[in-house]
Amino acid sequence: MDPTPGTPRWNLDRPFLTGRFHQEIKAPAQAAGSRLFSMESFSRGSDNVIGSYPVSVQELLVIDDLLSALVGIEGRYISIKRVRGKAGHVIFHIDPSMDLALQELTERIFPLCQNYVLINHFVESKSHFKSGLVNHAFAAALRALLLDYQAMVAQLEHQFLLGRLSVQGLWFFCQPMMGSLHALSIVVEKASSNNFSGATTLNLLQSQAKAMAGDNAVRSLLEKMTQRASSAYLAILERWVYEGVIDDPYGEFFIAENKSLQKESLTQDYDTKYWVQRYSLKDGIPSFLVSVAGIILTTGKYLNVMRECGHNVQVPLSENSKLTSIESNHHYLECIKSAYDFASGELLNLIKHKYDLIGKLRSMKRYFLLDQGDYLVHFMDISRDELAKRPEEISVEKLQSLLDLALRSTAAASDPCHEELTCCVERVSLLKRLSTLKDLDSTEPSEGNRLPDSDPQSELFSITGLETFCLSYKVQWPLSLIIPRKALTKYQLIFRLLFHCKHVNRQLCMAWQVHQGFRAINILGTAILRSSILCRSMIKFINSLLHYLTFEVLEPNWHLMHDRLQTVKSVDEVIQFHDFFLQKCLKECLLLLPQVFKKIEKLKSVCLQYAASIQLLVPSMYVPEVASTNDGTGSFGLGRSKPWRSKNKNRQLKLAAENTIICDSIMKFEKEFNDELQSLVPILSNSSQAEPYLTHLAQCILGLGSEQ
Repeated sequence: MDPTPGTPRWNLDRPFLTGRFHQEIKAPAQAAGSRLFSMESFSRGSDNVIGSYPVSVQELLVIDDLLSALVGIEGRYISIKRVRGKAGHVIFHIDPSMDLALQELTERIFPLCQNYVLINHFVESKSHFKSGLVNHAFAAALRALLLDYQAMVAQLEHQFLLGRLSVQGLWFFCQPMMGSLHALSIVVEKASSNNFSGATTLNLLQSQAKAMAGDNAVRSLLEKMTQRASSAYLAILERWVYEGVIDDPYGEFFIAENKSLQKESLTQDYDTKYWVQRYSLKDGIPSFLVSVAGIILTTGKYLNVMRECGHNVQVPLSENSKLTSIESNHHYLECIKSAYDFASGELLNLIKHKYDLIGKLRSMKRYFLLDQGDYLVHFMDISRDELAKRPEEISVEKLQSLLDLALRSTAAASDPCHEELTCCVERVSLLKRLSTLKDLDSTEPSEGNRLPDSDPQSELFSITGLETFCLSYKVQWPLSLIIPRKALTKYQLIFRLLFHCKHVNRQLCMAWQVHQGFRAINILGTAILRSSILCRSMIKFINSLLHYLTFEVLEPNWHLMHDRLQTVKSVDEVIQFHDFFLQKCLKECLLLLPQVFKKIEKLKSVCLQYAASIQLLVPSMYVPEVASTNDGTGSFGLGRSKPWRSKNKNRQLKLAAENTIICDSIMKFEKEFNDELQSLVPILSNSSQAEPYLTHLAQCILGLGSEQ
């Protein structure tokens, strides 16, 4: 529903109350035709044509009619024709029997009369509510000018009554107004025909003033009109940059508010555009504000954030800081810049100090980037059985209680932010999750590098909670501006990669413990020796990967962002640096390099299969009597030192070391691991030329390759 108030009906039905009554007298309907003009009869009923009088009398008669025509009223010998299809446009005609010299002088004055009628029509039509505040102000300025014009006509009439006015004198006295009304008529004609309002009207006035640079009087008049018309616009602007409020009843302001976007979407919607689209720039920015449009938008946004935080703040005002006009000295630009500096500094201090931005980011680093991993070790120990289940079988409530227990039992208990940490279980693997987030990287991967789309049904039965476990974090307003859902998702992707690498490392360490049971016998030439070397290579690979991710990527980038945040000047810079940090970490953690990441995932999968096989096959090679001697030391009874068991134990270990099933499995894993590792070497070497951060990781992998 249009909120604009309606024009009273009496103002439309009673034309005699306006200056257009001479055009609105109801005349008999004209027959439809191809005439350009519709002639309406306004004659006062004169019996004689003007040519029947002497020239001196004709001059007196035409001056009398001209004084009426100057204010848009017909005379006895001057008639008005209205242009059909063009509101406000009229043409004045004179009795053709008039003396030719008088006709020529009279017709020179007609453009002034026509411009007056056109401008007067604009004033009436644009004074309606729907025309907007700028047109209201412009019409008011024109009305004031027309009052001066009418005063001039009254003075001319007074001179005429005193017998001191001739047609030539009338033409002379009208000269100052001719140029002014002509220039204004051009403006109002363009504004009316294009239905301009708001910024477009202001831009039209400014461009017309520049076009009249050669006529100082007209240019000064147009600049004055621009000042008067812009006063209403500047009042809207002042409330926005000083209070953060859009007081724009007619939609003229160049900033649009999307009320459907709420701040809660920042923590719920991955694709939310709250910060960008809640308040946005529209088309039609006044030319004198184009250079600072972005600053104006940001200033009001900052004030809005503080108001929604309950922190009512208003830019301090003084007489010099009020936006009342657009002077040539650009003082209004300095006022806008001062308002921006104030709003930016206030919001930045609010977020950094009251809401402890750095502390929250440090907490995110501690938990998601494993800066302090003791809680995670404890959690993985106590949640091992639950995480081994399929995602749909896992109890998130149980995991949450175990996570809380791990947090309270470790150094994380001293962190006041640990209560904001929650856990969740995804339904798809990390590879699948990356394939669904198409906007993580600005460059779309080629078809050969796209992450494969796996079957959700088959994947659901092949993965466990160890591949899908993830942390979440409760981010409150206004920190959700810095850490929206999209940023939190990027933290989660990095955490899932690190968590899975930790899991692979733990499984390989358990396999390594199994190998320690064979230290008591000679395993030279056996498959166990090969397995031991392979296990050590795998552990070195996963440790090199973890070292690269944490010490070569996350730590340096974090410190770079932390240092930048100490010198930021606005919240937008905070958002920019934080987003840059996350995007750089995603890329350097290989998550945005599909070809490399798929190889890394394949190598981790081989490591997990190998660790599971070693832990399953080797203990099964022991006979029951040996297994029954296990004292819980982790070496299958090897802790016993009695002589009568030592010989039997060594015999069983040697049999296990020479078992063909173990030999075949180890050789298979060794070949698969080495093949995948060697295939990764050229990919990393080639990629490191375009991505220098891969150089160190490539050296680590090359080192492993040379050892095999």
